[in-house]
Amino acid sequence: MEIKWTGDGYPHMNIKENKGVTYLTFPALEKEEGFVHAFSTRLGGVSEGIYASMNLSFTRGDKEEAVRENFRRFSDALGFLPEDIVCSSQTHTANVRVMTEKDRGNGVTRPGVYEDVDGMITDVPGVVLATFYADCVPLYFVDPVHRAVGLSHSGWRGTAAGIGRVTVRKMQETYGTRPADIRSAIGPSICQECYEVSEDVILEFRDAFPKENWKDLFYRKENGKYQLNLQKANRLIMMDAGIPAENISLPGICTCCNPEFLFSHRASKGRRGNLGAFLGIRK
Repeated sequence: MEIKWTGDGYPHMNIKENKGVTYLTFPALEKEEGFVHAFSTRLGGVSEGIYASMNLSFTRGDKEEAVRENFRRFSDALGFLPEDIVCSSQTHTANVRVMTEKDRGNGVTRPGVYEDVDGMITDVPGVVLATFYADCVPLYFVDPVHRAVGLSHSGWRGTAAGIGRVTVRKMQETYGTRPADIRSAIGPSICQECYEVSEDVILEFRDAFPKENWKDLFYRKENGKYQLNLQKANRLIMMDAGIPAENISLPGICTCCNPEFLFSHRASKGRRGNLGAFLGIRK
């Protein structure tokens, strides 16, 4: 399968395979010892049809037993258990929740109890945070000094609300994290050339970002629609939160440009499964 890389011309992520499961990792985050992270692809699961094959969503219409087996296979490939995973109900908010030992398994091996939570942080070894995607932007945060992590789901609403900044502040308040110490990454998501939006979305971004940033974030087309750069917007938010630019890894890959490799809501017109972002502290 040919992968289309985007950005500055070279891939920022590694493609890995273990036990038949194909996933992506960031070289910069792999250098931080004692953490586990990954981003899933469509390859290595048991789901069929539009969900083929590594669908990690119980809510898209796929068979529950297939999704459970997918979680088992993915967890096994990365070296943790489905019981270690914590997730929430994502609703495009900027709400960030602290997850602890008692949250282990939430939304995967036992019923999910958290609504309207799009970001999570933890400092508990063995807990693995998980968020889910099919074009929106995954945001990874690793504090190697205080041994804490954060993982947030950032669609256009979450981006306009600055969930990346909210996540950093939550880590500061909870763990004493210093933004300058954070190693962060922006995960696979839709690129600017694939992401057409209407003017009402752009009005939100004009309110959220200084005017000098507008030309870098969006441009208007002859049809009256706009092309929006969510990855660049989230990078600006991370930098505004105090994370050094050199500590922010970019994915170099677009979900919509690679619909056979990654699930994309736009490319599939909504007929798809979900990808997963995973981040945790090793026991």
